[in-house]
Amino acid sequence: MDDAQRSGCPINLTLEILGDKWSLLIIRDMMFGNRRHFRELLTKSDEKISSNILSDRLKTLVEEGILTRVDDPTHKQKGIYSLTEQGIELLPILAQMAAWGFKYLPVSEELGIRAELLADGGPKMWNEFMDELREVHLGTRRRRKSGPSVGERLQKAYEAVVAKRKK
Repeated sequence: MDDAQRSGCPINLTLEILGDKWSLLIIRDMMFGNRRHFRELLTKSDEKISSNILSDRLKTLVEEGILTRVDDPTHKQKGIYSLTEQGIELLPILAQMAAWGFKYLPVSEELGIRAELLADGGPKMWNEFMDELREVHLGTRRRRKSGPSVGERLQKAYEAVVAKRKK
């Protein structure tokens, strides 16, 4: 066991990588918001992460194999972040956390709709969404199903709630 680790407990070891709220929110924004650049992650999150914390968490997530970073071919100083398979496999955990929060906490309707749909869709929907994420982040091809993707359905439901609230 590494001296920096407090124990070999799998929950402890996972928390040592993902135990702060910012890491999970970065992963959430990449999964559900398709935010892949530093600037998008910095400016498009309701939680308002500071640039130094974002930089630190991205560095840690890359070092731990949750994300990868490649140079953006359109701009020398930009990078494109992608989820790795390890990162993609966090989706069921985030879906369960969202379902728990939806059930027990005063979530907003527009931000709770995705949690509700993912809870209702269960593991079948999660697996389909993970395949979509693999295509976007890892470049793997998937068999296309007829109709909208999970990501599109989640976004459409969110937009419908936002539009309804504006009326």
